[in-house]
Amino acid sequence: MPQFRLNRRAVLRGAGGVAIALPWLEAMTPERPALAAAPPAKRFVGVYTPGGTVFENWQPTGTEAAFTLSPILEPLSPVKEHVLVVDGINMKCAVGEQNQAGLIALLTGTEQTGSPANFGSGPSVDQVLASRLSQGLKLPSLEQAVRWGTGKAHGLVSPIDILSFADKPGFAPIKPRLDPVSTWQELFGGVETPSAQAQWDKSILDAVGARYSALAKRLGAADRARLEQHAARIRELEQTVAKAAMCPVPKLVDTSDYDPDTGLNSGDTGEVLDLATDGAIPKVGKLMIDMMVMALACDITAVATLMWSDTEAKHTFPWLGLNQHLHYYMNDGGYHPVECTTIFTWYHTQHAYLLQQLAQTPSQGGTLLDETVVFFGTHLQNPATHAKTNMPFLLAGGGGGLRTNRWLQTDGASHNDLLVSMLNLCGDPRGTFGDPSYVTGPLPGLT
Repeated sequence: MPQFRLNRRAVLRGAGGVAIALPWLEAMTPERPALAAAPPAKRFVGVYTPGGTVFENWQPTGTEAAFTLSPILEPLSPVKEHVLVVDGINMKCAVGEQNQAGLIALLTGTEQTGSPANFGSGPSVDQVLASRLSQGLKLPSLEQAVRWGTGKAHGLVSPIDILSFADKPGFAPIKPRLDPVSTWQELFGGVETPSAQAQWDKSILDAVGARYSALAKRLGAADRARLEQHAARIRELEQTVAKAAMCPVPKLVDTSDYDPDTGLNSGDTGEVLDLATDGAIPKVGKLMIDMMVMALACDITAVATLMWSDTEAKHTFPWLGLNQHLHYYMNDGGYHPVECTTIFTWYHTQHAYLLQQLAQTPSQGGTLLDETVVFFGTHLQNPATHAKTNMPFLLAGGGGGLRTNRWLQTDGASHNDLLVSMLNLCGDPRGTFGDPSYVTGPLPGLT
């Protein structure tokens, strides 16, 4: 009698179109072993923080695989395993006004064109990826900002406050969403999310139960054990998911003390204060992050960006006990490394929160973080000199096979090469991006 065989892609199908994949079994036709390439990332998140860093308090110590986080990076300790510190990157294409050029270049890899009133000459990475990753979803991309349009921006679209640029001729600047309430209503208003219990009332194992039992009878002892172990894993996953809804609507907290349009009343030097709005920044930022994560989890979009202010950042930090704006601590009032370190460390607590939320949200391939590439960047390195060498960049997530829990040191690599690599991690195969004169190819060592 011929030995019973299964195709390695075999699935069990049950009532209602339910199907479950099988584990590898000896009954499956053997194939020559091969190393499978990691699947491309399904999502991309970009986060911008103003002001650069205090480099001596940012750079880790140790070796690539055995490194110690610096004081500024210490808040990332709980998620260190998901983080890749990318060191030694130079933003060579940031040519133009000292603040504007860095922000324009950050995701476009292009120089500022002409006068300080102009933008760049290409699309931003997030918008290029939106057309690839968000096909068929409600939103191509989600852009948000907290305490945006300060100082000389006066609450208007300007080269000092735009991160994203359209992937269309003209590369129009994209203003981020500022109002947390209207953003919540746009994303989740009127959405009825069934409870997890209702979604999982009937086990998928129950749906294929008869076929599962029939298959088990035809298998050898070793394969039956594997099948039972596989069933146990599926049941465990069902029970885990049943504890929380797959797509819960984030709670809309009271933000009545926060004016999203306060930038319209700003003064050039930050002399016009809105202390109530400044004091609400932490809770509004948390809400923005929660909405971003759920927008990704609910397949509303696959691409999102968040700006923690703009390049001016002329707002106060009352929750940190700092009553001057960031630009004052950067250079307007002389360089204040202690205060800058305090501010930049706080931003990294927010980064850690974002990564924790992504890591705790189930997805088809494990968690959202497993399937996502997250980029944390800024528009310069040194707050006092506006230098753009040794940029303080971070990558996180497992999308595209990104290898994390490392400190990757490069020798002055171009940040354009990093942009190329981020595209590659998300399945875009191109070998150049932005101004080609600053590109040598993908940045090695990320996977």
